[in-house]
Amino acid sequence: MARTGRPREFDKDRTLERALELFWSRGYGATSIQDLVDALGVERGSLYGAFGDKRRFYLEAVRLYWEVYERHLTAALDTGPLLPALREILSHPVRLDELVSDAGMPQGCLVGNTTAELVPQDGEATDVVTRSYRRFTDIVADALRRAQAAGEVTDGARPEAQAQMLLYLVQGLSLVSRAGLDRTAALAAVDAAVDGLRA
Repeated sequence: MARTGRPREFDKDRTLERALELFWSRGYGATSIQDLVDALGVERGSLYGAFGDKRRFYLEAVRLYWEVYERHLTAALDTGPLLPALREILSHPVRLDELVSDAGMPQGCLVGNTTAELVPQDGEATDVVTRSYRRFTDIVADALRRAQAAGEVTDGARPEAQAQMLLYLVQGLSLVSRAGLDRTAALAAVDAAVDGLRA
């Protein structure tokens, strides 16, 4: 009997990245294990062996999403003047159509979507999103604190309160973007928020 070639190695990291795109474009509830099998080109047993059930797979994708987002957020806020960087971050939900992939167009923020779909019923999902929101406000508040000291940002409010306001704005834009939004009006809202921070 002829020997078959060695089975292709299962790339867990790449599989997770591709699953993230699928979950982000369709949502948790609308993505079945069969959808993942078909889109990722891997066997069901490989997925279960690597990630467990769909819920665990999804939460791994959300964690990866946040890790990448946090790296970009930190890097953006560490370079140059703060207010242009904040404008770029806040306007990101308005420009999601630029991120279309084979899996489809992203829908809002994956952490925000997880909040809407799984919180508060799922304790682990709640922990993931709570930590993500806390990290956002911590990172942004640190940057705002530096910008206040440099005279770029108004000191009329505590940096923590300013960061919380920006979290609410970016999550609100992410949610509304799922239903479609007026890009001009959304960017005007971002500009108003940024101008309100100016010293």
